[in-house]
Amino acid sequence: MNFWTVMVARFPYFMSLLLKGAVMTVTVAVGALALALVLGLLIALFRMSPSRIVSGFAYVYTEFLRGTPALAQLFVIYFGLPDIGIELQPVEAAIIGLGINGSAYLSEVYRAGIQAIYRGQVEAALSLGMTPLGSMRYIVLPQAIRIMLPPITNFSITLLKDTALVSVVAVPEIMFYARNLVTETFQSMHVYLLAAAIYLAMTIPMSRLVAYLERTRRAWS
Repeated sequence: MNFWTVMVARFPYFMSLLLKGAVMTVTVAVGALALALVLGLLIALFRMSPSRIVSGFAYVYTEFLRGTPALAQLFVIYFGLPDIGIELQPVEAAIIGLGINGSAYLSEVYRAGIQAIYRGQVEAALSLGMTPLGSMRYIVLPQAIRIMLPPITNFSITLLKDTALVSVVAVPEIMFYARNLVTETFQSMHVYLLAAAIYLAMTIPMSRLVAYLERTRRAWS
């Protein structure tokens, strides 16, 4: 059978499994993004701390995670932690691994956004009796978020594609099902093209959102 005949004949079967994997892909991406957003902000604040110990810890954390492959980090979390008595389910390991890895990148996004805000505004808030935490919450972050939104959305796109890595720890996402289908049917071209099309269908709207946020930020400037 030629390419298109096979594609039409197997399309419903292929898509039923790949879409099931797409649900897990989105689940892992959303969970990892939530973790990365929280940890990233915490590490960014640590990095800007006047304490050398705290800022040094944040620096080492960031450099280590950015300097080592996410795949190696996933292996350590899923296969290595059981050696010290910590066992995680595949989905838990995937979310934690990608979330921790992503927090190192987002911490730099946060730090750049916060430092872009004029320091005089913080000094004025402190002189009026606000606490450093209050000035950060009510003065700095509301302004910085406009700067940070486009790169955070860009990171979300990368994170969604990076979920393909978690199939190595047995998470049933898109590439997990794709490899199983190829093993079963030997239709590599058909299966992987469909998998790529599903990723594309999810990332294109996010790319349009990035473009919109960039235009909006320029209009605010």
